[in-house]
Amino acid sequence: MRHETFPLPGTTPGVSIGLTVLRFGLPGAGPKVYIQAGLHADETPGHLTAHCLRGHLTALEEAGRIEGEIVLVPVANPIGLTQRLNGVFHGRFDMADGGNFNRAFPDLVDEVAEAVGSRLGQDGVANVALIRTALKEALARRKPVSPTEHLKHMLLTEAIDADVVLDIHCDSEAVVHLYTLTPQSDDFAPLAAYLGAKAMLLATESGDNPFDEAVSRPWLQLQERFPQAAIPLAGLATTLELRGESDVSDALAEADAQAILNFLTHRGVIAGSAPPVPETGVKPTPLAGSEPLTAPRPGIVVFQRETGERVETGDVMARLLDPVSGEETLIRSSTDGVFYARCSGRFAHAGKRLGKIAGTETFRHGKLLSP
Repeated sequence: MRHETFPLPGTTPGVSIGLTVLRFGLPGAGPKVYIQAGLHADETPGHLTAHCLRGHLTALEEAGRIEGEIVLVPVANPIGLTQRLNGVFHGRFDMADGGNFNRAFPDLVDEVAEAVGSRLGQDGVANVALIRTALKEALARRKPVSPTEHLKHMLLTEAIDADVVLDIHCDSEAVVHLYTLTPQSDDFAPLAAYLGAKAMLLATESGDNPFDEAVSRPWLQLQERFPQAAIPLAGLATTLELRGESDVSDALAEADAQAILNFLTHRGVIAGSAPPVPETGVKPTPLAGSEPLTAPRPGIVVFQRETGERVETGDVMARLLDPVSGEETLIRSSTDGVFYARCSGRFAHAGKRLGKIAGTETFRHGKLLSP
């Protein structure tokens, strides 16, 4: 293992914040895999899973079983880890400007298309090398200013030329689920199965350029712009949601780490025989078919269904109780699907998102991710 820590420029004088990167295997000897945890810094399950991965990857490297390079960032957002207000941890949004740490990553497609368009041909391998070089050069020309801009720049620099990218998150209360580009569904189906995921949510663009799509969408966009050229989807990326914020235990982290290692073995990044891919029955569904349950008024939230359950149109998902008037409002599902996530708070303001159901029918448009 090679351990590197890079200082984050732009921080207050006298304050030192660094990004730690762990490298396993040999660069250029095979596929490159990039794994990060805690881009939303208050999502702790990924940090513990990364800790488990660190131990396993160290042993695998010593045994000579890593066929390429695996880059692990165990704490992807050291800035967010410092953010506390009145004893409450705030790791999802940058307190400097209110921006979501997992939005607004650099969009490099126009620059890359201009640089490589006339040179793309029918040799897919050559095209991948050409595009990766152009992506890295375009990113290197960007001039970040704030600490968060520098952080995003550093994370994307590490991941932009990877073959596989795993961005580990969690929800408030949830079962395991994944987000990825629609054309990458088959690539990540084994990972979903090894993890025991209950939902896989697909889109070609979810909105606001989150980290995984900053890596993966350029390949899809370049395919669309240059249909005459052989351009494979060489930057596979997914967001893993490892249950809820309080689902932090040695047993869960070890199981999730092992599932990720099984997936990497299945792909040939780790030498050896992977366990058979489980038959889990999870069916990918469109992110545009995910129904957000929203509170129409303030009140106490009393859930009537558990995460992971299949629900049908009209099912009562929660009761919303006004403790002053005693009035109740029933929150019902308007789709069939899997109730894959819900809020952890039990008092809602009007407009609060209470939960999410993975439905099969597309009905939403525009930005598809929660703020």
